[in-house]
Amino acid sequence: MAVRLRLMRMGKKKQPTYRVVAADSRSPRNGRFIEIVGTYQPRLDPSVVKIDNDRAVHWLQQGAQPSEAVEKLLKISGAWADFKGEEFVPSVPPAPKAKPVVQQPEPSSGEVQNDTSADETEESTPQESVDEAEANEVEATEEPSEDKAEQEVNVDDEEQT
Repeated sequence: MAVRLRLMRMGKKKQPTYRVVAADSRSPRNGRFIEIVGTYQPRLDPSVVKIDNDRAVHWLQQGAQPSEAVEKLLKISGAWADFKGEEFVPSVPPAPKAKPVVQQPEPSSGEVQNDTSADETEESTPQESVDEAEANEVEATEEPSEDKAEQEVNVDDEEQT
């Protein structure tokens, strides 16, 4: 019986996780297997590879042939180096990807004139700008414009007649 170490797909649709299994080479991808050797979760950042190195080396010594993907995973876990008798040097996993910082475009010549007023507003503290905004809102609610007041009076006069 020809044994292969290969990936067996698990998980939901569009959300794969894999088991690393020792299986007969004639059985289907997700079919009967002999033993679960580990797992691989490619959707996590960084990807998670958990392999029982002792069992993987046991199967490799018994003549199991790894698939290309499993061979890469065995190299990451260190089982391949154990099998070959080499010294394992763990690779540093890549850091999680940071979100790119969006830079503001430089002002054009028309915007340079307004730049002096922008410098003055930058000097004020954020608390001051909040206080100014609140003051503007209070003024707007306290003093309705005369036009609105006249319109309200006119509406009242029309209702009485």
